[in-house]
Amino acid sequence: MANTQTFDYQRLRTFTTNVLEAMGHSHEDALLGSDVLLTADLRGIDSHGVARLRGYINLWKANRMNPQPKLKIEHETPSTATIDGDNGLGLVVAPKAMQMAIEKAKNVGCGFVAINNSNHFGIAGYHAMMALPHDMIGFASTNATPTTAPTFAKQKMLGTNPIAVAFPAGTQPDLVADFATTATAVGKLEILQRKGEDAPQGWIQDKEGKPTTDSFGLKKGGMLLPLGSDREHSSHKGFCLGSIVDIMCAVLSGANYGPWVPPFLAFLQPREDLVGKGIGHFVGAMRVDAFRPVDDFKKNLDIWIEAMRKCEPAAGHDHVIIPGDPEREMTAERMKNGIPLLMPVVEDLQDIAKTFNVEL
Repeated sequence: MANTQTFDYQRLRTFTTNVLEAMGHSHEDALLGSDVLLTADLRGIDSHGVARLRGYINLWKANRMNPQPKLKIEHETPSTATIDGDNGLGLVVAPKAMQMAIEKAKNVGCGFVAINNSNHFGIAGYHAMMALPHDMIGFASTNATPTTAPTFAKQKMLGTNPIAVAFPAGTQPDLVADFATTATAVGKLEILQRKGEDAPQGWIQDKEGKPTTDSFGLKKGGMLLPLGSDREHSSHKGFCLGSIVDIMCAVLSGANYGPWVPPFLAFLQPREDLVGKGIGHFVGAMRVDAFRPVDDFKKNLDIWIEAMRKCEPAAGHDHVIIPGDPEREMTAERMKNGIPLLMPVVEDLQDIAKTFNVEL
């Protein structure tokens, strides 16, 4: 690919681990955080991979992220918990919360954990997929920096607020749905900016609430649009989904919600009238055998997936894409041939390497 440099997975994994350790994370937490980031790159979600490392470093430098968090349980039942993430890196806090949910599910069938006082947690799919080896259905979501206008509005009130659900299959690959509740993710705009390209119609509106294709539109006072883009294309449904995530992750956990969610960009200060603690997440795990025998579920999920794969494609298309297929195929490709990074990202990582005196 032009204007890119390809890196071996393990090389980037080691580099990211070393940087996180240099920031003060324990080796265990640094390994965990780097695993989340590199999983994003492997799966082709470049907006949430090592390109995000600079953002985490800036939060740390601004004393807005604690590299040595001590998670605290605030409320707990056999199947649920609410934890305070101690302002830790979401890449570390969320997997630990998900592990708690999995342990609860092992004991009582289902486990759900709400998290407050956290930070950006990477791709939601990573946390949901943690349930798969245990024959469990995994769920993960997070609220985020307000970038998105509700339908009919011209004010940033919600984040991209992603949802991920992972289902264990049998002979078919596991089904993993991982998506933002907005028309796009902020990181996708950043990729277009690095490439000098416009955004597709329906992703952004300008500060007056009018459609724009300027990939810098968000930085110029514009807003992302909910999934659906406009009322005629059902943006109210995207607004509903984003609202559900915000309430589950923050109103339920005690984190900040709506326009009060702290900004990911370190040079932007959080509001003074905060209504909660940090960013919020909500994760869960459900044992399949709490509902029916695992083999029966997997057999039927395989049939479901096969039926969708065999569905007659519309004109101009070869086949139906099952949730998780592109990411799984990309993982195989990048594990074999390496991870291509845009040159602006490479240059940024080189600068980070010099700053922390680690090898890229």
